[in-house]
Amino acid sequence: MKIDVLSVGTKMPAWVQQATGEYIKRLGRELPLRFSEIPLVKRSKSQSIKTYVDKEGQQLLAKVPSNSYVVALEVTGKVLDTPQLASQIEKLNFEALDLCLLVGGPDGLSAACRDKADALWSLSALTLPHPLVRVILAEQIYRAHSILKGHPYHRE
Repeated sequence: MKIDVLSVGTKMPAWVQQATGEYIKRLGRELPLRFSEIPLVKRSKSQSIKTYVDKEGQQLLAKVPSNSYVVALEVTGKVLDTPQLASQIEKLNFEALDLCLLVGGPDGLSAACRDKADALWSLSALTLPHPLVRVILAEQIYRAHSILKGHPYHRE
């Protein structure tokens, strides 16, 4: 199983690269975690926000690997706790599916991304900055993996 995080926005600060890199290293080959980015569509006053979001959505969907269970991260999605995330990862692994998480840009995900998704998940009802979302995802995936492996990283 592999996990892909596809997100809108580039040029992440060094601390994001360092933090996500640390969790990618910890997961190793057991659960490969990859982050891919598409650039934010250049904004202008002559087009609507929906136009930009739709273009970004098309670019995200073009990068979704085949044989993936697609999850759109949305504030209105289902909130999972870490053991539930671990259970979802275990289930997908058993079904021989990869996991692909879609993270929108500052204006969110397109309707096409939400429609293509097999599920909508929420990290929080709070609005989180996109760089921090990447770090939270990497840490929670590592934490879920540690639960599945019986590693003491996660404590209840």
